[in-house]
Amino acid sequence: MNRLFWRFAALVLLAITLATGAIYITFSLLFGDPLEEMARRQAAGQIFLLEQYIDQAGADEWLPRLNKVREVSAASFELEPLAALLPRLSARQRQQLLDGAIIIDVGGKGFYRRVDREGNRYIGSEAELIHASHLPINIAQALGMEAIRFALIAIFLLLPIGWWTQRHWRGLLSLSRMTDAFGQGDLGARAGPRQPSSIAPLAARFNQMADRISQLLEARRDLLRSVSHELRTPIARLEFSLELLREQHGADHPAIPRRLNAMGSDVEELKTLVNELLTLNQLDHPSALPAQTLALAPLLEACVAPPGKASYSLHLAPQLGQIQGHARLLTRAVNNLLGNAAKYAHSQFSLSAARVGEQIVIHVDDDGPGIPANVRERVFEPFYRLDREQDHASSGFGLGLAICAQALQLHGASITISDSPLGGARFTILL
Repeated sequence: MNRLFWRFAALVLLAITLATGAIYITFSLLFGDPLEEMARRQAAGQIFLLEQYIDQAGADEWLPRLNKVREVSAASFELEPLAALLPRLSARQRQQLLDGAIIIDVGGKGFYRRVDREGNRYIGSEAELIHASHLPINIAQALGMEAIRFALIAIFLLLPIGWWTQRHWRGLLSLSRMTDAFGQGDLGARAGPRQPSSIAPLAARFNQMADRISQLLEARRDLLRSVSHELRTPIARLEFSLELLREQHGADHPAIPRRLNAMGSDVEELKTLVNELLTLNQLDHPSALPAQTLALAPLLEACVAPPGKASYSLHLAPQLGQIQGHARLLTRAVNNLLGNAAKYAHSQFSLSAARVGEQIVIHVDDDGPGIPANVRERVFEPFYRLDREQDHASSGFGLGLAICAQALQLHGASITISDSPLGGARFTILL
């Protein structure tokens, strides 16, 4: 049964319970304790004997009739001092008893009533009361009947609620599956509840939103792909022209080779940017990247740390096992992290991996300046770079970590940033 039904059921049962308590309190305040009324109905026979048989006798016959009832009745009728009972009663019950009313004792399965107020039954009768006990009062049975009544009401309320919530639950599950698939890259996923469903308008809004997002993403990818491909042609022409200039005018002036080299570096930078943009665009189409079974240890050993002033160390635990994935993308993701670590490390950086339960944990550590906690999520955004001199002085476009995060997301992996034991940043991959 769906969670929606159980929540409704809990609310219905809670409402019935609260309503029962409210009814009991209200009736008690307005009309007296309902339990006493139940007991009064169950003791109606003994009350009838007292009021219609014993009380109808004259002064000389009252006690003899009482004794006759004692002989034939299973109930016990005893005379007791009035003053002994009064302190045990509430103010309302005390006044009712003094006025001659019958006071029901639910727990003791009996009732009390004054013999009379004028002393007409016998000498001193105004100071005594009659205590009837061992009456056929069974409040548990009455309460059980009330419980059955409320249970049947709850069942007949919950049956239509169950039917109603089941239809809604199926629609919500369909909507949830659609949003999950859409969030994982299936831009063609759409919700399809039947039209009579009350969530059909909501599903239609979701589908409209998905259509709009899909159109925007497709337009962004088309623009990115077109611009990247179009940039390759002028870049190729620039490279060709620079080579001609080097051959024809390289020796005419000593500053020309230096300027040509600077222009060549700019062209290489443009080529790198275009290639990174194309890679990022390709990651939006995971279906075009076939997965395969990969041995993880050799893949990590093949990752190349870029040369630099910092020393690199590799620590792989035994039996890392195999995974399903894309070798080129995983290698690219790890290499991007190693390149980032090498760029900022002061003297050392490292790559380590181990299996923890069903997960593989990969750490890339460095002893560099680290990454502030408030921007650790943003560094995975395209073109984002920290506002510090070292970041602007270093080469790069802010796409390396974005490509890394996107590639890992295609593998169902996650990446987080924390403080490294080496003193810098630690990137943690959970595969």
